[in-house]
Amino acid sequence: MVERITVVYLEDPEWDTIGKGIRSFNTQQAGDDHSKLLCFVIKSPDQEILGGVIGSTYFDWLHVDLMWVKEELRGQGYGSQLLKMAEYEARKRGAKNTYLDTFSFQAPEFYKKHGYTVFGELADFPVGHQRYFMRKRL
Repeated sequence: MVERITVVYLEDPEWDTIGKGIRSFNTQQAGDDHSKLLCFVIKSPDQEILGGVIGSTYFDWLHVDLMWVKEELRGQGYGSQLLKMAEYEARKRGAKNTYLDTFSFQAPEFYKKHGYTVFGELADFPVGHQRYFMRKRL
């Protein structure tokens, strides 16, 4: 008797199983990516997190995944400091380039000021705005 293979919807994704599968395939094709997470945060004296940057380095690239600074601290250099620290750490790890994405209502001008250029754009994502994909040579 032949067992039937099925495709089903899951409320809670199987990130571990699927992630391990694609990482294994990628390693077979391109070698070890030397993946490593990074995170820098801004903390108040009472240890409240007031902003931060989360990313990872792999295949000699830095991916800036999330960056946020509490509204009342914006424009005071904290975002620049976070970005520079992430890029410095990435260079120490051997990264030669960095990439990220940002919405038109977030910080494309901030990233441009730091040397990032747009290499892709999705219009109306969300409606009335754009999503920019940006890169920079480190």
